[in-house]
Order: sequence, then structure tokens, then C-alpha cells
Amino acid sequence: MATFAVTYHYGADTAPARDQRRPEHVEFLKRHFDGKRLLLSGPFGADEQPGAELIWDASTKAELESVLDQDPFSVNGLIAERDVRQWNIFFGAIVVSE
Repeated sequence: MATFAVTYHYGADTAPARDQRRPEHVEFLKRHFDGKRLLLSGPFGADEQPGAELIWDASTKAELESVLDQDPFSVNGLIAERDVRQWNIFFGAIVVSE
């Protein structure tokens, strides 16, 4: 398995639609967090460009992109840009509790 850093960038005009779809989006993320595939996630601060950072464990970038395509925010066209990059952790570790 490899670690991937995923950045979502939201368009400023998508806030109402994101609010509407947020429960489905959170359930999608929770399902993958509980399955130990999503390691960390959260939105950027209020003073930042609207978006979020997500850290995933996946076999390949293509596999992860297929999973991310199922995110309700993606399905409903609420992500203006998505950046998926393999992240080779040098210092530190992500600890997943059993």
C-alpha cells in the first residue's frame, strides 16, 4: 500500500450545494475512515481558498482516483480541481489504531 495526499479545491459558488450534499460526503468519508483507507481529512481554514486535504492509503493512484470519483461531492460536480499525489513519508508516521 502507498500513501496519497489528495487536495480538493471548491469553487466559491458551490457552498450552498456542498452544504446540501455534506451529509452524504461525510458518510462516504466515514465509511473509508472506518475501513482504514482514509487516514486523515479536513477542510482548510476560513481564511484559505475553499477546499480540503485528505490522506489516503491505497494500492495505486488509479485505484484511489476510482474511489474518489464516487465521493458525492465529485459525483455532483462540486470539486473544481482535485490533485492526487503519492506521498512518500520521510519523517513521522501515520498511526492507524486497530
